[in-house]
Amino acid sequence: DRGAAVSEDPNRPEVDVRAPGDARFAIVWSRFNKAVVQKLLDGALKCFEERGAPAESVYVVEVPGAWELPYAAKKLATSDRFDAVVALGAIIRGGTPHFDYVSEGTALGLGGVSLDAGIPVVFGVLTTDDHEQALARAGGDHGNKGYDAALTAIEMTLFDRKLVHDGISTKRT
Repeated sequence: DRGAAVSEDPNRPEVDVRAPGDARFAIVWSRFNKAVVQKLLDGALKCFEERGAPAESVYVVEVPGAWELPYAAKKLATSDRFDAVVALGAIIRGGTPHFDYVSEGTALGLGGVSLDAGIPVVFGVLTTDDHEQALARAGGDHGNKGYDAALTAIEMTLFDRKLVHDGISTKRT
């Protein structure tokens, strides 16, 4: 299934990363450019499954477009129900400045949510010049960035737990 292909990322972790058994994850995905984003979602779900997160520990919700991702991510991140949130979308350049506004607003919005909520909000949003570039990153020649985003969510959950274990931070309630 090329839609869930794994990236050949030279920066992959050197150890087998496994999701903690009690970890809970949320995925919010944008249905705009659904043919691309569905492949990212498939990749993310495959990663969680392969890395030990049972299906019931992954909550999935859809929003209309990438612009709505920060709002939805904030609702999820501040619910105190999840260890990490993965935001998936595809913003493909068109002939107007709309691409620039949506890309910047989405990126800054998701980054702000992560810092404000104090849990990882992983940026799994493609920003490409054309549909072909997006497909190449959603299971094509450049792997599946949805899979990569889910792996990042697991790694950041492990990071947060390490800080708690080492006495550097306290567990989020």
